[in-house]
Parts: sequence; C-alpha cells; structure tokens
Amino acid sequence: MKLPFILAKRFVAGETFESAVSKIKALNEKQIKVTLDLLGENVKEKTTAEETVKVYIRLLNDIKEAGLKSTISIKLTMLGLDIDEQYCRDNLYVLLDEARKLDSFVRIDMEGSDNTQKTIDIFKEAFQIYGKHVGIVIQAYLHSTKTDIVELADLGADVRLCKGAYSEPERVALQNMPAIREAFKEYAKVLFEKTPYPRIATHDDELVEWVKSYTAENNIGKARFEFQMLYGLREETMEQLTNEGYNTRVYVPYGTMWFPYFKRRLLERKENVWFVLSTMFKK
Repeated sequence: MKLPFILAKRFVAGETFESAVSKIKALNEKQIKVTLDLLGENVKEKTTAEETVKVYIRLLNDIKEAGLKSTISIKLTMLGLDIDEQYCRDNLYVLLDEARKLDSFVRIDMEGSDNTQKTIDIFKEAFQIYGKHVGIVIQAYLHSTKTDIVELADLGADVRLCKGAYSEPERVALQNMPAIREAFKEYAKVLFEKTPYPRIATHDDELVEWVKSYTAENNIGKARFEFQMLYGLREETMEQLTNEGYNTRVYVPYGTMWFPYFKRRLLERKENVWFVLSTMFKK
C-alpha cells in the first residue's frame, strides 16, 4: 500500500534532495548545521547497493555545490552489509575516498542489534584510514555499549550518542527509561573525557539540562561539543540552544523510502501520532 507523503512531512524533509534544500538552508540561516540522511535500509541486491554509493557520492557533491553546512549519514545495509561484509566495506571506502577528497564527513548510522558489532568493526577499520572524515552512532540502551563506548572513546572516535530507536529485547537492551537515561549520562561522561567533540543526540529535557550543567561544572566549553535533534522535533529548543551559544545540528531525513523511519518516529511518542492525524484534516 502506498501511503501519501503528507503523513510523514513533519519528520521527513522531502522525497528528493531538491525538495530538502530549502529546509536545510532555513536551518543554516539560523546557525544550525545539518546531517542529511537518505532514507533506506537492508539492500539485498548488489546493483542497488552500487547505485546507492553513486547517489551518496552525488549527494556529497551537491551539498558542496549548494554551499550547505551539511554532512551526510549512511546505513551500512544500504551499502550491502546484508550481502557481504567485505563487499560493504569496499563500497564504504569508495564513498569515503570522495568524502576525503571533498573534505567532507560521513556518519555511519547504527541499525538493529543484529548489525551492531559488524558496524563497529567496519567503522574501526575505516577510522584508521579516514580519520576525521568518518564517525559512528552509539545507542545508550544496548547492554554492549558499556564496552563499546570505552573502546571507541580510546580511539578518539567521532561518536554520536543517542538513546536508541529500535525495538530490542530485554536481553539486548535496557527497557526502563530511567535506566536508559543513567546509561546515557555515564557514556556521555566518557565521551567528554576522552573524545575531542562529542555529539549529544537527544530530545529529552532531563538529558539536555544535565549536559548543560555537567559541562558548565567541568569547564567544558560550549564549542567542544554539539547538541543534535531530529528534523521536525523540538525546533524551538534547538533555536534556543543555538542562541545560548551551543553548537547545534539537525538530522534531516529525505527520500522515497520514508515509511520505516516514519513508523519509528510514531512509535516513540503518542504525541507524534496525534500530530500526524491532525494534519490529515487540515487544508
């Protein structure tokens, strides 16, 4: 069933790069940087994976030509991780070669727990080669993060820390929100201590206020880290943080394969469901 894009327009900037450009420019004008995320996952055919690499390369060049303050985020399953790990690695390196040439940056997004260790292993190898041009996402709710965060921090990796967006069983992930918040705080401390520029991705007021207090108390300057939020959520908060002198970035998703992402956003908060339903009846 093909659902109308109007349902997802709060969370997704458009179905094409061209339709997303005006949203990116509007954020940049407010001194908010962007990470552009071409939606999609779990590619099964090599021809699709190779075309995706070309699309990502074109995207890096389009961003540069448009003068946008934006990097990109990718999923390794879009590059063929489900097909073959070495094949995926080769595709990633082709993309990172272009990112290095353009002096740009690629964030490797984190997917479901079945791919967590593979993603981390491939990132570590890529980081040794490409350094500042590649980063990773780590999810605080996973039990394995307790070990992973220390290893990545010791490397000095560029880490985006978030709570976690996938439905995972209790044996894999924390289920209780207070416990997830406490884990998030402990992992953020590790990143602040050991990495040059942590990316703090959260919409949670408690965590935002904690980060502000923790960094102030420990003389960590506002220029030494970044708050990140998702497109369509907490826009006023991001503007306020920017006005307070914090570095800010919005993840801006776009593309025709928007439904899985849209579904995850709906499941996160009941308020998101009501917003979407209300927009359906507006002219």
